[in-house]
Amino acid sequence: MAHQNKAVEFVRTGYGKNIVKLLHIKRQGKFQDIKELEVSVQLTLRTKKDYLDGDNADIIPTDTIKNTVHVLAKLKGVQTTEEFALDICSYFLNTFKHVERVRVNIDEAPWKRLEKNGVEHVHAFIYSPEGIHFCEAEQYQNEAPVLHSGLKEMKVLKTTQSGFEGFIKDKYTTLPEVRDRCFCTVVYTKWRYNKFRNIAFDSICHTVKNSIIEQFAGPYNEGEYSPSVQKTLYDTQVLVLNKVPEQEDQTQTSPSPWFLRLILQLAVNHPVSLRLHRLKRLR
Repeated sequence: MAHQNKAVEFVRTGYGKNIVKLLHIKRQGKFQDIKELEVSVQLTLRTKKDYLDGDNADIIPTDTIKNTVHVLAKLKGVQTTEEFALDICSYFLNTFKHVERVRVNIDEAPWKRLEKNGVEHVHAFIYSPEGIHFCEAEQYQNEAPVLHSGLKEMKVLKTTQSGFEGFIKDKYTTLPEVRDRCFCTVVYTKWRYNKFRNIAFDSICHTVKNSIIEQFAGPYNEGEYSPSVQKTLYDTQVLVLNKVPEQEDQTQTSPSPWFLRLILQLAVNHPVSLRLHRLKRLR
């Protein structure tokens, strides 16, 4: 039995296929390159008859969506994660005119080419989780796409050159001021592009990552003092925006896991003995 209420309206609808696994290998003679992707695609249709009437005539099956991702990778290749996301949007909008909106989310696995003494291996890689590169593309019919890229799960730590002083103290404050502490954070950053053509997406991602490390760590021989997470966060974003004019805006979060300071002293006058014996096997 159909249940419809004119007082209820749709705000947004969408369906699709999540976590489509893809390993793309690009072969150029002996030299080979890889991109391992996890792709999620969501479609919004013009009609709502699938919801209101149970009519599936306009539905593109999610299995078809999965297969389309694989076929597009084969036919068009995967030059960059961002270009592939735009290719997926373009295909569904151009092929199915009743598709009103396409959203594509892609995570790229952090494979790194093996290297020894400055020589890169031609076809071997190591999983190096220094940060996950991701992108988000969204496009409506007859409109330009909106494209974001980002880095997540990028964990960095320094053991000194960080402090936190001069903050508000009231009756509930137990945190002491500190001039020297460990600073650890898990960086999540996402930026929106102001154009989509003739952009070196992978190069921009490396620039952002290196800028985050540069501002966080400071000079390699002495570091750089950070008076707060907020100051480091702001300085990082200013540095990135100055280096990457293709960014329209940028968001960054840097939650700060705590490390508690524990001072241990060896108790010389209290020796500890330990005696072990072999357990007898039961018969």
